[in-house]
Amino acid sequence: MSPPAADRRPGAGSATTLGVPALALALALASGPSFALKADRSKPMDIQADSLETRIDEGRATLSGNVRITQGSMAVAAARAVVSQNDRQQVTRAVLEGAPATLAQDLDDGGRLDARARVIDYDVAAGVVVLTGAVEIDQPRGSLRGERITYDLNTGQLTGGGDGVPGRVSLRINPKPAAPPAD
Repeated sequence: MSPPAADRRPGAGSATTLGVPALALALALASGPSFALKADRSKPMDIQADSLETRIDEGRATLSGNVRITQGSMAVAAARAVVSQNDRQQVTRAVLEGAPATLAQDLDDGGRLDARARVIDYDVAAGVVVLTGAVEIDQPRGSLRGERITYDLNTGQLTGGGDGVPGRVSLRINPKPAAPPAD
């Protein structure tokens, strides 16, 4: 099913009219893993989507069609993003869906992180990101592939496979670059 056409109802529309729930999604994504470029958090954030539906009574906002979020070096792309908030308007969960959904960001120690999966589910309250469906994570230190990868932001622990999801996990660890010769 293709993404819906742009929503013409009041309150739906471009990045300039997305409002608090969409901004909350962006903030949730920006506060992600500690390995991401910290300077990005102080940059302005731009959000674009073909449509927005907000369910204030349910504390949920859905961005659909060509969702793009950028902040500094961070770039997120998805077909759909659903953001949930609690009654205090704090983001509790952000779910990105795509074919694939992607997240790319420069790293503090140099290089770039590129992640792709059909679903990227960020449970803000628990501090856990679960990537499912053809997961690919690439960075200078190596790569990780699998059907389900879980990253605990609190501990830095990565786990893959299991939880009834078939498929193997594949890792590639790159060698350290050779030190430049001394003059």
